[in-house]
Amino acid sequence: MNPYRTHTAGELRAKNAGEQTRLAGWVHRRRDHGGLVFIDLRDRWGIIQVTFDPERAELFTAAEKLRPEWSISVEGEVALRPEGNENPELTTGEVEVQATELRVLNESATPPFEIDREREVDELLRLKYRYLDLRRERMRKNILFRHQVVKHMRDFLDERGFVEIETPLLTASTPEGARDYLVPARLYPGQFYALPQSPQQFKQLLMVAGFERYFQIARALRDEDQRGDRQPEHTQLDLEMSYTTQDEVLDLIEGLYTEIVEDFSGKKLVSKPFPRLTYAEAMDRFGSDKPDLRFGLELKDVSEIARSSEFKVFRGAVESGGSVRGIAVGGLGDLSRRETDELTKIATDAGAKGLAHFRIEVDGLTGPVAKFFSEEEQTSLRTSLGAEPGDWLFFVADRNPVVFESLNRLRLHFRDRLGLAGEGVLALCWVTDFPLFEWNEDEKRIEPMHHMFTMPCEEDLEKLDTDPLSVIGQLYDLVANGTELASGSIRIHRPDLQQKVFSIVGIDKEEAERRFGAMLTAFRYGAPPHGGIAPGIDRLIMVLQDEPNIREVMAFPKTQAARDEMMDAPGPVSEVQLKELNIALRRAPGSDKGSNPATHPSEGNN
Repeated sequence: MNPYRTHTAGELRAKNAGEQTRLAGWVHRRRDHGGLVFIDLRDRWGIIQVTFDPERAELFTAAEKLRPEWSISVEGEVALRPEGNENPELTTGEVEVQATELRVLNESATPPFEIDREREVDELLRLKYRYLDLRRERMRKNILFRHQVVKHMRDFLDERGFVEIETPLLTASTPEGARDYLVPARLYPGQFYALPQSPQQFKQLLMVAGFERYFQIARALRDEDQRGDRQPEHTQLDLEMSYTTQDEVLDLIEGLYTEIVEDFSGKKLVSKPFPRLTYAEAMDRFGSDKPDLRFGLELKDVSEIARSSEFKVFRGAVESGGSVRGIAVGGLGDLSRRETDELTKIATDAGAKGLAHFRIEVDGLTGPVAKFFSEEEQTSLRTSLGAEPGDWLFFVADRNPVVFESLNRLRLHFRDRLGLAGEGVLALCWVTDFPLFEWNEDEKRIEPMHHMFTMPCEEDLEKLDTDPLSVIGQLYDLVANGTELASGSIRIHRPDLQQKVFSIVGIDKEEAERRFGAMLTAFRYGAPPHGGIAPGIDRLIMVLQDEPNIREVMAFPKTQAARDEMMDAPGPVSEVQLKELNIALRRAPGSDKGSNPATHPSEGNN
């Protein structure tokens, strides 16, 4: 028999009236009313009211001493609450427990913030006392919701023949778009393991091994700059399939996500099946490969109109190989000079040299540069953007990447300013057909747009030798409300083709064998065609729970500065540990020459 509980705090109902029960949990609240002491007892499953009668003097005196977050066990009889005193906000609101016994299991210090109420608390304080923060209702719901979603993922894939297989956390360092976290190898002085940015090579090797359908709830670790939807370590649903096609992968994930959204979130999908946009179409219409489809404000290309205009800024951008694009926005009313300056700053912060704007009046366009456009050109601009009198037109003229980024930022600004995105809806879409490569202007070299293991489209294979920047890869991303949720591709499975891609991005045969030898060797043993995808679990839960960042849906995240406030990590290690690893720390420039670098983590660089 369990000495602490016979029931959970969330399961008792009116049908249990008259039963004896024993409960255990925390004191959520204590109230003294009319000679009675009321305790709201909380555990993981819910909250129930416990009453202490002064006729049981010793018990009543003990109850008066209870304080928030004390851990207690209570025994008593389940009773219906007096008529009119029911609490419809609690699932247990029809009943209470009339206490006959109380055990204080552990007292609590005064918490650093309120746990029984959802109030704003400094995030660093919350993360320092994360074990208390996780007791709060919103955080508890987020973590339990995450569990339900992950369990559904496992069940869904198991029913479809997938096998869950773990891959190593200590592996070789490979380039995957971010810096690796390195782990010194004690038995091999001067050598290092790397923590995986993803299980990319291992999942492909599992396809060579013949498992055909693999998945895992994988940890991915990347040493990159932090932001709201990034963490040094995050969790992804990693899966791979042999003898598959892009459509099969997309259909699988679409079915999974449709079930998750409809069965667990209460949100409404804007469209089923999910729209599929090519990368070129997404950029052309929305200026982003992560488009938010909950609202319009689509970009329109007016380059041909601009080419013949008298406005030199527009004409010059087109003649130099760029473009002129714009959006039409209604509902803004009159804009002051200060407001148009603020909008211009949004565009210039994205690299634009300026922002042209017009107001549509009944008799034409008004604005600082309207005089450079003939009546016919003004009509064409208005018609191209589908604008009405009272609308504003905003244009950016520059190289395409600058035009896209500037107008995308403006589009999202107007989304938030005008409340254009509906609440409680999810606009999921696929973005496909990304370029396989992109040009790194700073380093003057070709690099992969996603990663170098992606299969080119069959019709573009010949272009690898003649025009690699025009090659389209079999790449695909899943996007929801402007946030990327998943990324995947059909993989290269032939060693000759893989080496050709390596060579294009500057990795010769010798280096390729050193860094990717296991995979290249495996490809020589009948590797099957294969592909996969890696949906981010943290981001999915963040979007479904309407949280502002992924730290709110992770049990023990790092701060925005990549620190663990609770465990005080990263931190220094002892000289003994460093000696065992054959590591000496170099003193940071300008540091105190008399200090011990092992006690100053900010000074140590391997």
